[in-house]
Amino acid sequence: MRQFLLYAVIRLGLWVLIWWLLTLLDVGLMLAGVLAAFLAMLISILFLDKLRGAAAMRWKDANERRAQRREEETDEDAEFEDSLLDSPEGPQVEGEDAAPEDPLGESLEGEDDPAGPGRLPELDGADPDGSGPGGPENVRGSDR
Repeated sequence: MRQFLLYAVIRLGLWVLIWWLLTLLDVGLMLAGVLAAFLAMLISILFLDKLRGAAAMRWKDANERRAQRREEETDEDAEFEDSLLDSPEGPQVEGEDAAPEDPLGESLEGEDDPAGPGRLPELDGADPDGSGPGGPENVRGSDR
């Protein structure tokens, strides 16, 4: 905290000093304020690098400590669910010995992929090459 306050006070002091010098030169109050802010920023970037780095590291360390305090609260249920999902054999559910069933009540035992092409419905007798009753030559003009 000390480095951050020291850096802020030095930058503010630079701004006040530059603003005062510019107002003595009759630059105008508003223009002097803007120019003083710009020049104070440039000077602090060029010459206060070590102090700015120390203040930034201190800020980062404090932020990490706050994050660690917040992480200490754990949800035991969520950890248990995560461990089930992360296990190599997947989640273990009671009664998993039975074959999975289709929502329509049909057994899927013996099929490799329930969503595979073997489970797709027939489309009005259309052949894969487009011929047949549902092919493109039998489509009405209003349906195109």
